[in-house]
Amino acid sequence: MRGLPAAARGYIGCAALAAALCAAPALRTGTAAPWAGALALTALYGLCEQLRRCPLTAASGAFPAGWASPVLLAGALLLPPPLAALVAVPGALTAPAGPRSALARRIWHAAELALACCAASRLGHALTDALGHHPLSAPQFPLVLLPATAAALTFCAVLAALDGGILIAAERHPARTAWRGLLTSSLGPYLVHGLAGLMMAVLWRSAYGPPAALLVLLPMYLSCWVFAQYHRERAAHQATIRALVQAVDIKDRYTRGHNERVGRASVMIARELGMAEDRTEVLRFAGILHDVGKLGVPTRLLRKDGPLTPEERRVIELHPEYGHEIVRGIGFLGEARAAILHHHERLDGRGYPYGLSGHHIPESARVVAVADAFDAMTSNRSYSRARPVPAAVAELHRCAGTHFDPRMVAALAASLERHGWHPGLVTAADADPAQPASGNVTPPRPRATVPEAAPGRRDGAP
Repeated sequence: MRGLPAAARGYIGCAALAAALCAAPALRTGTAAPWAGALALTALYGLCEQLRRCPLTAASGAFPAGWASPVLLAGALLLPPPLAALVAVPGALTAPAGPRSALARRIWHAAELALACCAASRLGHALTDALGHHPLSAPQFPLVLLPATAAALTFCAVLAALDGGILIAAERHPARTAWRGLLTSSLGPYLVHGLAGLMMAVLWRSAYGPPAALLVLLPMYLSCWVFAQYHRERAAHQATIRALVQAVDIKDRYTRGHNERVGRASVMIARELGMAEDRTEVLRFAGILHDVGKLGVPTRLLRKDGPLTPEERRVIELHPEYGHEIVRGIGFLGEARAAILHHHERLDGRGYPYGLSGHHIPESARVVAVADAFDAMTSNRSYSRARPVPAAVAELHRCAGTHFDPRMVAALAASLERHGWHPGLVTAADADPAQPASGNVTPPRPRATVPEAAPGRRDGAP
């Protein structure tokens, strides 16, 4: 846990303490029946987590995290709240975790699941008591949908609330955007998991006994397998994007790593503006692929050391259209395609390829334009030296309203003030030993804002 910020360590510690306090009354549960059910569900959930560690299932991606949530929700309906809180703990503590801060991740996962299970169980049992009948008796089955749905909603809400807090403490997300989309994106799946948990609980208490309840996990596995295939396809798309970016980096050695940094800066702007996470991801793709059209530009022009002729500039200025043609068939890119086509437009209408102005320029393109110019200024190029970040931001502010959207410039400046700029990728100086590296990775004249130097620029910016 040493690599985590102090706020994150304190947050995880408080969550773990709260989970322990919720589970402590279980020690006073003297009857054997609840403990027998709790141990069986705990073993079942632990087995589900271990299946994700099996080489065969891990390779196929068939068991994503959370696929066994019906087991936890069944426990919330079957067990007293303290015992329900314990069901997830052993499985979560032994679940797969990334190499970075693995122990902290496991403790956090166990604590948040324990708190969510305890809260779901308390509300579910309270509503069951209010209905005045045995919770899982078949004749009153339609009525039990109410406590089951309430338990699932509570489980989802607690996880979303806790996850937003850890984003603030560990990743320093702005408080106003940390919880955005967390509840809505997981609400549907957890409602389905709640119904599956209800089916498990009903079968568990039926004449067929606990073995019949295991059958509920089969359709859950199948649905998760389909979901995993979707993610594998998406990973294949990302691999294709990575190959295109590497091809551009190889062709234009002076902008090596530039595309990834523009993607990172685009994400910083999008998050500062409070955009939804799925749209932020699309803008990351837009930043990464904004220069993919350079694959259609002759290499001799991209690597030319001297000034460009007017004819050469016109050829280079075709790269946004080339890029749009390359990616137009990749459906999931969405508005990223418009950003690739229009990221060299200017607010005053003097940009290219179509001379759009103001809000006629797509918002995604205005985001990428600022991110692109910022990294151009903070990176060494064949025609200019890297500027410090404050100087680059000052230049962006100077050109806001004519070249750049002031709202995007302000968002990037605010994000840089909060998070700093840590490129973490190779720069043009690293790719070319003849050029000394800049100590602060912060740049030259903004290619889009210094007309007198424009003939020497590799991208044909005005």
